[in-house]
Amino acid sequence: MPHINVDPNLPGIRSLMAFSPDTATPMGKLANLMLRTNEGLSMAEREMIAAYVSYLNDCFYCTQSHGAIAACYLNGDEDLIEQVKKDYEHAEISGKLKALLNLAGSVQKGGKYVTEAQIDKAKQEGATDKDIHDTVLIAAMFCMFNRYVDGLASNTPTDLTTYPLRAKQIAEHGYGNYIFSTQQPA
Repeated sequence: MPHINVDPNLPGIRSLMAFSPDTATPMGKLANLMLRTNEGLSMAEREMIAAYVSYLNDCFYCTQSHGAIAACYLNGDEDLIEQVKKDYEHAEISGKLKALLNLAGSVQKGGKYVTEAQIDKAKQEGATDKDIHDTVLIAAMFCMFNRYVDGLASNTPTDLTTYPLRAKQIAEHGYGNYIFSTQQPA
């Protein structure tokens, strides 16, 4: 049960954004800036980083949501997303993404856990400064989003069939006020 009075029909962060549109607007803009571009990292890679950090933070809602969005970009490859979350070192992804996920895992623990060796490895695997910047910011952003969702105990659907429907909607329309002002697709 949520710690504050939110719309029980809106799951996860959607209810919190509806509760506080003033904070929802900049958070949605940041999510769009960081997750809805293919500059450097693809949108699928960005969502995989979000899902992985959410998995490390044990945020079920964000793990499922962003995993479903990544799968949406990858033609429904949910198995790859599960492997990335649980054992990215053996997943069929690029060495660059593996190095960036390693970096994201350090950011999830705390910014000072990032090492020069991790940065060097990412660069050796082809990561640009922009890729590294975006990975660190996505990881930090999802630590905040995860703590927001779980810290206020937002409603979290356990029916996994609901996540791909919303994922498709986000993949098509993006983040922001749209996600809490429109009905869940059927």
